[in-house]
Amino acid sequence: MTRSVRGSGNLYMRTLYFILAGMRPRQWTKNLVLFAGLIFSRNISNPQLLAKSVEAFVVFCALSGVIYLINDIADIEKDKIHETKRNRPLPAGLLRRREAVAAAIIIGVLGLFFASRIGASFFAISSLFFILNFLYSFFLKKIVLLDVVSISLSFVIRAIAGVEALVDIDGTIEISPWLLVCTLFLSLFLAFCKRRHELANITEASRHREALAEYSPMLIDQLVSISAAGAVLSYSIYTIWPDTVDKFGTGNLVYTIPLVLLGVMRYLYLVYSKDKGGSPSELLLSEKFLLIDVFVWILLVVAIFYFF
Repeated sequence: MTRSVRGSGNLYMRTLYFILAGMRPRQWTKNLVLFAGLIFSRNISNPQLLAKSVEAFVVFCALSGVIYLINDIADIEKDKIHETKRNRPLPAGLLRRREAVAAAIIIGVLGLFFASRIGASFFAISSLFFILNFLYSFFLKKIVLLDVVSISLSFVIRAIAGVEALVDIDGTIEISPWLLVCTLFLSLFLAFCKRRHELANITEASRHREALAEYSPMLIDQLVSISAAGAVLSYSIYTIWPDTVDKFGTGNLVYTIPLVLLGVMRYLYLVYSKDKGGSPSELLLSEKFLLIDVFVWILLVVAIFYFF
């Protein structure tokens, strides 16, 4: 009897582990975008607003994790023939489909419930994020260009959500349209680099992702160039925009442009010379040069906001 109870307990913990693994915690770094509103409103030292941003981050980690589960449920047969994705819990048979569906429903409902507790506007934008990504999992990712644009819009929604989480406490907080444009272009850049990597490295890429059949190396390269230039240019305009200078009382943000430019150029080097870019979040966590560049950029921004 004791062995049976222990066996059931181990099975339960094993299932929970594979549910968490299927939610891809390493990808949750994308939700750090939610802190943009806190940082660029110069409220990072406000404990109440910081706590609210952390709550919003946790909610989006839960919702994005649910989306990953849903995406794996939709793609389980395709993932079984993919070199690396076949090792994920669902295609590998370590997690049953009904367990993944049940987990997605329970965690999704809890995530939206806690989103509603943060605020009505945050709940609305969280619901939009969930609906957009649900549509992506089953429909949008099959349509050329819309597959990448929908991913990029998810990042823009994250940035907006980070602001909406704070407005109930401080209604004066807002995010610059130029910063949203920069977020859009940067996410497009990363997504097109990922498509380029898939197109170049996956055998019969269209079987893995239908939209890849409509892309060509030349088209992808042009789209990468456009989005990279758009990201750097929009950020540069943001730093010198009169509203930005008036808001922060300084034009010193312009000195952060070289770090942004260097980061984009380094990423292009890794994509084109080292054949990387298949997973932007993992590349950011493993590439020391990019980590240092991002860390120095954050330090410089904080220094400019609070000391210069």
